[in-house]
Amino acid sequence: MNHAVLSPRLLTHPRDGRTPPRWAVVAAHLVALVTLPSGLWRVALVADVPLGLRVDGDTVAVHGWEAVYIVGLSVVCEGLALLTLGLVRPWGERAPSWLPFVGGRRVAPFAAVVPSAVGAVALAVIWAWSFRDFPDVGSLGFTSGAWHVLMVACYLPLLLWAPLLGAVTYAYYRRRCRD
Repeated sequence: MNHAVLSPRLLTHPRDGRTPPRWAVVAAHLVALVTLPSGLWRVALVADVPLGLRVDGDTVAVHGWEAVYIVGLSVVCEGLALLTLGLVRPWGERAPSWLPFVGGRRVAPFAAVVPSAVGAVALAVIWAWSFRDFPDVGSLGFTSGAWHVLMVACYLPLLLWAPLLGAVTYAYYRRRCRD
């Protein structure tokens, strides 16, 4: 059934189709990039790549459900980061036609603004708590300082996720909700 025939006012709005600012497009793409190093580090850990990681003096080996969790965490994080692109792409204004029930319909601006704003605040809180003692990593140890530097280099970009998402969310809000 064609939703455009049933409810055209839900599909178009004078503020739809505005071009996002160039900086917001760049920032949205950066979100996907800042989450990638930590995800690759975790996947390498699961793949038994020697990363010099030790817990209580023993080499870390990840198997079974723990490995599934770690890979799943990496995939979910990258997937959520990629959703930021919706704030600067047409599918952030109109749901893709292949989606059941909502395909082709206009995305209400606050249906994107609220979750992304909450996500930006949640990420800021999560990273503030997680990185409170960084680069000290508790009971983790490394066989050399270089491995520790590598892990820090892979995780440090995550601190940019919340402010980048917040900025892109604000640009989306301005473009879709304000004149």
